[in-house]
Amino acid sequence: MSTVLETKLTPEEYLAQEVASELRHEYRQGDLIPMAGGTTTHNELIRSLTVILSLALKGQPFQVFITDQRLWIPQTQSFYYPDVMITPKPVPLLEGRRDTVMEPLLIAEVLSESTEERDRGAKFLDYRQIPTLQEYLLIDQNKPYVEQYTKKAEHQWLLTIYTDLAQAIPLDSVNILLNLSELYENVVFGGL
Repeated sequence: MSTVLETKLTPEEYLAQEVASELRHEYRQGDLIPMAGGTTTHNELIRSLTVILSLALKGQPFQVFITDQRLWIPQTQSFYYPDVMITPKPVPLLEGRRDTVMEPLLIAEVLSESTEERDRGAKFLDYRQIPTLQEYLLIDQNKPYVEQYTKKAEHQWLLTIYTDLAQAIPLDSVNILLNLSELYENVVFGGL
């Protein structure tokens, strides 16, 4: 389970510490949250989603990022490492930094026991403050199950649930379809 460290830092102090640290931490309004390791299924879903999106968006004005890319949300004074996110090109960067992106169009998180509560709660609350964000995906690693939150208006998000491997999720923010059968193709349920 993720726990908040007692130390309160400014965003600048966080960035200086994070660059020098061997471990990754997320940051929310002064609080450091250590990042948990993932299972093989968690990693497979991230890899699969990244490959699908990268191939579908090849030659288009979008950039796909994975777990190690830091996201800054100035509206909430937060830094996160989403499992997968898509930004427009050229990639919007935090001023003076080449390692921190801003303004994603789509964010996806693969749920795990240690992160599900934060992914659904505090993180999604912060993510909703990003004016450019159009879609948020929550991907279950224990069964075919994806929740898609689509922004319809300011403060209005539509939830659509996908559970059938024959279904395809329309990702309107980047104008592609995501087939559940492809996403879960190499996943062994009940695996590590």
